[in-house]
Amino acid sequence: MSDDAHLLIVDDDERIRGLLQKFLMRHGFLVSAARDAAHARRILSGLEFDLIVLDVMMPGEDGISLCRDLRSKMPTPILLLTAKAETVDRIAGLEAGADDYLAKPFEPKELLLRINAILRRVPAAEPALVRPKVLNLGPIRYDIDRGEMWEGETPVRLTATESHLMRIFSAMPGEAVTRTKLVEELSRSGGQTQERAVDVQITRLRRKIETDPKQPRYLQTVRGSGYMLQPD
Repeated sequence: MSDDAHLLIVDDDERIRGLLQKFLMRHGFLVSAARDAAHARRILSGLEFDLIVLDVMMPGEDGISLCRDLRSKMPTPILLLTAKAETVDRIAGLEAGADDYLAKPFEPKELLLRINAILRRVPAAEPALVRPKVLNLGPIRYDIDRGEMWEGETPVRLTATESHLMRIFSAMPGEAVTRTKLVEELSRSGGQTQERAVDVQITRLRRKIETDPKQPRYLQTVRGSGYMLQPD
């Protein structure tokens, strides 16, 4: 189940840290260890983990406080370990953002089962979507970061409204944008607020990017939805 998942064990008891590290490594995990909250923070500042196993009772900052702070900054699952098994303590841990709670003493096998159960619940990270920096529209190219349009080496002048429309469309190429959405976006910058006005601006923009504006290839009308920019 581990698939080389990287775990961070945070416990002030050196013997327990060592035992858990060896046990979990035997079951296929990558395991790092920290002796207290401050040590854990230093490690977390440079590494990302799939799950944190965190002891509650530690000198200095306790595990509940660390859990609460980490939860406000990162989505990494946290499993709390504690010698206290009272309901109030379990609730405190869960309210601090812990994903699960295991009372000491415990069987290492139970810890392993709980870790695997948490990791199964965590959705797999989707690969980052790499968006292009330049959109090609036939002989026209649009630089997304700069908001500039070119035909060969010649810049194509865009009005403020046309520039705003291109920013909207280039953020979601191949997806239909409704007239209502366009009206809302343009209104935020003090632009036109009527759907008819949007249609007029689309017609003007087409004259600058289409070979035949009456039969648009790149800035298409999506019947019943709105408009869509479809680059090469």
